[in-house]
Amino acid sequence: MTSSLIHRIRSAVKPLPPLSDRSFGSHFDWLGKYRLVLLGDASHGTSEFYKARAEITQHLIEHHGFNIIALEADWPDSEALDRYVRQRPGLQAKIEPKELPFKRFPTWMWRNKEMQDFVHWLRDHNATLPKASRTGICGMDLYSMRLSLHAVIEYLDHVDPKMAKLARQRYGCLEPWLDDPSLYGLALMRREFESCEKAVISMLVDLLAKRLEYSTMKQDGEEFHSAEQNARLVVDAEEYYKAMYYSSALSWNLRDTHMFETLERYLSFKPNSKAIIWAHNSHLGDARYTSMGRSRAEINLGQLCREGFGNEVAILGCGTHTGTVAAAHEWDDDMEVMKVNPSRKDSYEWLAHEVGIDNFLLDLRKEGCEEELRKGLSKERLERFIGVIYKPDTERMSHYSGAILAKQFDAYLWFDTTKA
Repeated sequence: MTSSLIHRIRSAVKPLPPLSDRSFGSHFDWLGKYRLVLLGDASHGTSEFYKARAEITQHLIEHHGFNIIALEADWPDSEALDRYVRQRPGLQAKIEPKELPFKRFPTWMWRNKEMQDFVHWLRDHNATLPKASRTGICGMDLYSMRLSLHAVIEYLDHVDPKMAKLARQRYGCLEPWLDDPSLYGLALMRREFESCEKAVISMLVDLLAKRLEYSTMKQDGEEFHSAEQNARLVVDAEEYYKAMYYSSALSWNLRDTHMFETLERYLSFKPNSKAIIWAHNSHLGDARYTSMGRSRAEINLGQLCREGFGNEVAILGCGTHTGTVAAAHEWDDDMEVMKVNPSRKDSYEWLAHEVGIDNFLLDLRKEGCEEELRKGLSKERLERFIGVIYKPDTERMSHYSGAILAKQFDAYLWFDTTKA
């Protein structure tokens, strides 16, 4: 039965040229008809995943009109990239010296050569276009409470100093916890401190009430949109850090809902836009067809995109059999280059490895995949997820989870051996 499935996969896959081949991106022209293209990674420390994502994205920008890149990254950090690639001026800081972006653990997730090359390419590409046609970058995550809080105050210092003073008073509630927001949730759980929820929501409400007035101070309203997003992030982060001590499913759902709503607002702010989303497979592969949704009542960004945008969405997952990965053993540990265990025989990765083709693309859509193969790939099997933490000694428990590949993704990108 398994050998028959492997044969069907081998017959269906499209072998891909090396990533260095200039034609690599053209093999993904079929993605051009979608409004949202979700490009996953099976680890946050694998060169091939990042390089392939960059090559696909460059091709879609150049040939299919995509003009937004949304990252599994914090809004203020990503905005620094956006200002660079679009040559968009920023506000002069009045609070503190500007921090370098992406300095929070895990720094290597976005501070890497593959990402740097792409960012420089995008700046050069945008420089040939009118400002309104340039591709922008935004961050969808919610871990930047301190930077976002200061960004709101900084914005208000420029447009409404009286409101900035009020923001300092309200956000002062969170100041003791900004270096480690997780302690805020712990203090609340122990009833050692009163919640800041009312103060941060009031700040957002008052900011939104001034939308028309503030937006006219910058003709395109872009600085207001950024301030609004940072204020919303503070509200959602406050809720997230409270929830993380009560339920992992609740905190996960709050995080991915925040990511989806951030993306949704950015799409509305930029009409006629087409977006490419870069995030981990666990965020982009439809949670309804993984153990996340089936056993743990978790939702994710991919599921929300499909539910919100329907047939306008394509999700591309990826995987590897073995190689090396950049990761840490524990949260806040130093990065190490680790050997990736060969995939388990009860996993989708092992099926892909047995195909015997180093790099390939497997179309999982009904129009691109014959029914018998889809049935074979609709049986739940294990799938490997490596984030910024890798624990090879406890890999089965720490990194494998059940999934139904044919429904989780619209296509699967395979690199048999990968490097950090």
